[in-house]
Amino acid sequence: MNATAALARLGELPAEPLFAGVTALDEAHRLREALGPATPRILVKRDDAIPFGFGGNKVRKLCLVAAEARARGADTLITVGGVQSNHMRATASAAARLGLRCVLIANGEPPATPRANALLDALLGAELHYVSSREERAPTMRRLATQLRKEGRVPYEVPLGASTPLGAAAFARAVGELIAQLPGDVVPDAIVHASSSGGTQAGLTAGCALNGLPTRVVGISADDPASSIEAEVRRIIAGLGTMLETDGDALARGVHVSANDSFVGEGYGVASPASWEAQSLAARTEALFVDHTYTAKALAALIAFVRDGRYRKDQTIVFWHTGGQVGLFT
Repeated sequence: MNATAALARLGELPAEPLFAGVTALDEAHRLREALGPATPRILVKRDDAIPFGFGGNKVRKLCLVAAEARARGADTLITVGGVQSNHMRATASAAARLGLRCVLIANGEPPATPRANALLDALLGAELHYVSSREERAPTMRRLATQLRKEGRVPYEVPLGASTPLGAAAFARAVGELIAQLPGDVVPDAIVHASSSGGTQAGLTAGCALNGLPTRVVGISADDPASSIEAEVRRIIAGLGTMLETDGDALARGVHVSANDSFVGEGYGVASPASWEAQSLAARTEALFVDHTYTAKALAALIAFVRDGRYRKDQTIVFWHTGGQVGLFT
């Protein structure tokens, strides 16, 4: 595998400028102090602070995905998620900015009074369709896309979470952004983040490998079993490698993929005592806001790992804040 050539191809991928510049890398001094004297250095990558569309990791992915949609002549973005999906809100935001129609398929009941992401979807002018289960979302998206084509429209289907090789490429590129921000000769020992559909984790894992970083990327599941997330991450990495004209299967085999499903609690979208504690601790020590059902579970995992002694005081851990703070207002 020629990592240099792959990185060059990665940098050449067309992107829509949904946001400019880079997201901050903040040091969590007071959180570290609150967790005790044996706590490693904690850096927070602030994708929650992306200014476009209330931010979050999905905006990074959509910069590349929307560019491909436009290159294919699409006039409609169509995607899926839960009623309070951050991904659907980000997709609707991208569509509005680019002058595209947006069709969203949500599993769940239409809210009587839309709040949080559901309210933003409506404000952005998205067309909402509701299905009763997660399993019905993808078939419904395909059916509606076929219907739109018959009507003369040009839909671009965005899978759940924009977790495709192209979406993952955005996070492989973001690793280079992180490297440029690291203080001195610091190399993170681990990157901890929330993981569900696998695209963010695939990109971060591949990006570390291509840049020669020994950093372990640890995805904290918000819903699915760790084994299924790990398999999906490797599948996406293989596709990303092929897209970058290198041996994707070799890239997928050669990386360490780690998902942890110990912090799911009672399920997706359901807060846990640990996530409530993490949310409160982050706010009170760093004025850092995490939603209670997704990103807070990843932060809860990091806190638990510190308390369990998994990381040493002389190590550096990056918490990649993937956004979702709109969920505070549900």
